[in-house]
Amino acid sequence: MSSAPLALIFSHDHAEGIAEATESVMSAADRHGWEVLPSGQAGDRVPELCIVLGGDGTILRALRAMTGTKVPVFGINFGRVGFLAAVDGAQIETGLDRVFSGDIESIDLPGLEVSLGGDPAIGLNDVGFSRRPHSGVAELSYRIADEEVGRVRCDGLVASTATGSTGYNLANNGPILAWGVDGYAVTYIAPHTLTARALVVAPEDVLVVLNHRSRDSVDVVVDGVQVGELAPGTEAEVRYRREMARLAQLPGANFYHRIREKFGHLAI
Repeated sequence: MSSAPLALIFSHDHAEGIAEATESVMSAADRHGWEVLPSGQAGDRVPELCIVLGGDGTILRALRAMTGTKVPVFGINFGRVGFLAAVDGAQIETGLDRVFSGDIESIDLPGLEVSLGGDPAIGLNDVGFSRRPHSGVAELSYRIADEEVGRVRCDGLVASTATGSTGYNLANNGPILAWGVDGYAVTYIAPHTLTARALVVAPEDVLVVLNHRSRDSVDVVVDGVQVGELAPGTEAEVRYRREMARLAQLPGANFYHRIREKFGHLAI
């Protein structure tokens, strides 16, 4: 068995330039004395690093696969936004030499655990409750610390971590939470009221979402994947979980610079 440290590659197979990028990873690993395997081929071996070639969706897939392991995930952007990526594809050679030589910093990312009565599901970006196509408008309420905070006719509700606050939450005009903020945001999707506001929730407080509809279920979606449904008259609990995954970045990376670079000025 090889004594070299092991890195796994996660890639977006259909993105342009992935084949060449994979060759660059293999060459850099060889220079620095690492062994590299595609994701899914490690068997029982635990990697020391994950290299991702793709966009935020692929990086998120790798983070989910490494949940609970403390294995750092280093993203090289071959997608559209690449907010989670450490470097863009044009900087792949520099990025690979630095990550394989250990010149990285790691950020521990939180998650959200949603319980629907069975095994809980973990989201690193967000947990959403969305009305189904062709069904009526949803009517959802949520409680925090046993206190009802809101009850609104809407298309749904999304709870997001700081990591996910630049995703679905941002599209709903929710607040951007800087990485490292200990808490999560709750935002209604297309609320049928002028008074609904997003709320940032303390990390120890449990979110309880209740479906008030008499006949229509709402879909429960975790990081973009449907995991179940919230039937009429039933409720689900969402809990904040610290240190669920580890994202690798180059030293000196700045969250606020990244916000401006990826999304532009917040106001002009």
